[in-house]
Amino acid sequence: MIRRLLVRTTLVTALSLMAPASVSVAWAQTASPAPASVAPAKPKKVLKYLTAADIDPKRLLPAPPVDGSAMALADLAELHRIIAARTPERLAQAQWDDDHEDASAFNATVAAGFDVSKLPITAELLEVVNIDASLAGAAAKTLFARKRPWAVDATIPTCDPNDAPLTSYPSGHSTRGYAIAMTYALLIPEKAEAFMSRGADYAYSRQVCGSHYPSDTAASQALAAVLVATLIKNPEFQAKLEAARTELRAAHLTGQ
Repeated sequence: MIRRLLVRTTLVTALSLMAPASVSVAWAQTASPAPASVAPAKPKKVLKYLTAADIDPKRLLPAPPVDGSAMALADLAELHRIIAARTPERLAQAQWDDDHEDASAFNATVAAGFDVSKLPITAELLEVVNIDASLAGAAAKTLFARKRPWAVDATIPTCDPNDAPLTSYPSGHSTRGYAIAMTYALLIPEKAEAFMSRGADYAYSRQVCGSHYPSDTAASQALAAVLVATLIKNPEFQAKLEAARTELRAAHLTGQ
């Protein structure tokens, strides 16, 4: 801002030496519009309990199928089958899942009418898992740069036309969803099967949307499993996990 003001002042001064005073004054009065309001930048996501080494995709995931290979063509054929078989109701569910990239996607699995935001300790823990999983997924996407299905085959529809075309592997939504499901399974073990089923269905929504191949979401499940296994070795995370379990127990949402 200061540099722009200095440059503007210098230009005004220079023009005033070459032009009549009335011209330079008029230019100065019209050349300084009110600055447009700028929305504050979103806080940058940072790893909480995991390290860069913990989420290194070269160590955690195999490379995706090569475009045009037999495996890639089978992946594409399966995606076509899924899209052809989807119902309007299942597509609506996929679109809803697309819009919910956090623990709220699992509210109904916990209990009817449940809202995780009402339990601050649990909500904080799950958001940390969500962010760490998101960053791990993003690192893998950058490394592998796999083309989205619709970038390979223009007949594939998508819920996310504005997605970057080289971000298919793994699925970010699915990595988050599986990581949250696995964490919930630790918190409420009596519903572990229901959480994992919801995690799988949430991942399937990415295929129903046409946003990811089946192998993308399979990689997400593997990645999430490693991330959660690493998290639970962290003493601070263990303490947060137990605090969240106590909060859920007090709310009569688990007997464990």
